[in-house]
Order: sequence, then C-alpha cells, then structure tokens
Amino acid sequence: MNTKQSRIRRARKTRAKIAAVKAIRLAILRTNTHIYAQIISADGGTVLTSASTNDKEMRSLVPNGGNVAAATAVGKRLAEKAKGLGIEKVAFDRAGFKFHGRVKALAEAAREGGLVF
Repeated sequence: MNTKQSRIRRARKTRAKIAAVKAIRLAILRTNTHIYAQIISADGGTVLTSASTNDKEMRSLVPNGGNVAAATAVGKRLAEKAKGLGIEKVAFDRAGFKFHGRVKALAEAAREGGLVF
C-alpha cells in the first residue's frame, strides 16, 4: 500500500464519522505548493465557502503557498468567510494528513478566527 492509499484509507474513517453525526465539515487538501480549505454542508453535497493559497486575493498576500504562514492566512480567511455566512461550529476533516505543520497552522488560525471544532 502506498502513501496516498494509506492517507485515503485514514480519511475514509473520519468522513464516515462526520457523516454519521451530520456535521458541517471543514475539509482541507494539502499539496507541495498550495493548501486548500472548504466548508462543506452536512449532506456533503454543497461547498458553502472556500479559501486557498491559489485564490487571487491570497496570492498577493502570500508569495509562497506551501508554508506555515500561507496556511495560517488561509485559515483566517476561511474563518472570516464562515462568520459572514453565520457558520460557527464545524467538524475538522484533515483528509488523512497528520495534524502538524501546515495542517495544524490552518486549524489553529481557523479557531482563532472564531470557528469551533
């Protein structure tokens, strides 16, 4: 089993638990060059809001999308957008990625921005 298959297997467990409690989900995707975050409805069918280092506004703020500073900026931006929509409580879906580095920075920034998870 390769690394990607292992990550997807870990992610499947988390998503099943989140779906069982019917929670709004904060899902992330981490690549070498960028980090993406989406808030997805409880039924899993609609993206309510999103932020990434690939957005136009974020590219001007962060020159490199693959570092902790960029992940922190994305977390803050996503929390602002969620607050604007009236979303406060979410379930954190780290998509099988380890909770450290950029993933942890995004999560902590989103919590500081007012999201509860």
